[in-house]
Amino acid sequence: MIAYCEVSAFTDTPGHGNRAGVVLDAGGLSEAEMQALAAFLDAPETVFVTRMGDGAVRVRYFTPTQEIDFCGHATVALGLRLAQNGHWADGPLVLETLVGRIPLTLESDSGTPTRVWMKQRGMESRSVERTLRRELADALGIDERMIHRGLPLAAASTGLWSVFVPLVDPVILDGLEPDLTRVHALSDVLGVCSVYAYAPMGVNRFAARDFAPAVGIPEDPVTGSAAGALLALLAREGRLPVRGDRATGVVYQGHTLGTPGEVEVEVTLAGQVVQEVRVGGRAALDREGYWTPRG
Repeated sequence: MIAYCEVSAFTDTPGHGNRAGVVLDAGGLSEAEMQALAAFLDAPETVFVTRMGDGAVRVRYFTPTQEIDFCGHATVALGLRLAQNGHWADGPLVLETLVGRIPLTLESDSGTPTRVWMKQRGMESRSVERTLRRELADALGIDERMIHRGLPLAAASTGLWSVFVPLVDPVILDGLEPDLTRVHALSDVLGVCSVYAYAPMGVNRFAARDFAPAVGIPEDPVTGSAAGALLALLAREGRLPVRGDRATGVVYQGHTLGTPGEVEVEVTLAGQVVQEVRVGGRAALDREGYWTPRG
C-alpha cells in the first residue's frame, strides 16, 4: 500500500485554498501507477517524491489526466508535509523538477512550520496578438470593453505558461461563465496551459480565476506558479510599487469556487529587469490514506 495525504495549499483552513495530493514515498511507483493514483485522488495536482537525500528532493507532478512540468500549490503542500514529517527542519531545500531546480525556504513559529516559500524560475513572457483579445473576451463570456487597458495582457511563465487577461473590475471576474471548449482551443493556439483572468483590488492586490481545460482542470482553485508570473509581469511593466529593489503583492483566488486562498509574491528587480520571483503560502492537512496499485 502507498501512503498519501491531501493538503489544502495557500490557506490555513482545511478544505479551502487548492487541494493537492502528496506522496512522500513514490520511488517504487511506475509512471502509470503515479498517473492512476493522481486520477484516484482527483486533486487538481498530485506531487510524487521519487528520491530524497542530501538537501534535495526529486519530484514529479500529475493532474488527474497527465503529467505536468511544475505546480506551485502542490509544491507548497509538499513543503509543509516534509517539515511536519521530520524531513525538513530549517535551511534551504531544493526540489528537482522537470523545469529545473526549485529552492524552498521554510518559515516557522516556535518550531511549528507556518509558511513555505519557493523561488521560481526566471520569468519569460511573450506578447499576444491584438486580434486574439476579442477571441479571449468571447471565450470568457464578456465584451472586449471589459478588458483593462492599463494592465498587461500577455503570456508569461515562471514554470508553466498562462495567458493573463486583465479585467476592469473584480465583479466582472466573479461573474465569468467561460466557454471551456473555446478556452481550450485558444490555450492550444497560444501554447499555454491556462487562461488566467485577473482584476485589481488595490495597488498590489489582485483577484484572479484560472481556467485550465487544456491540462484537464476546468478551473484551478488557487494557482501559485501563475500568481508568481503575474506579479513578475506587473512589476516589470511598472504596475506595482517598488521599495528599493523589491515589489510585493497578494493574489486572492478560489472565492467563486467556495475555496478561498491567498498567494504571497515577492519580486526582486534590477531596474525593470526581473531578477527573482518568490511565491509563498500556508497549507493545512486535510486527510491521510493508503492506495493499493492494481495488479
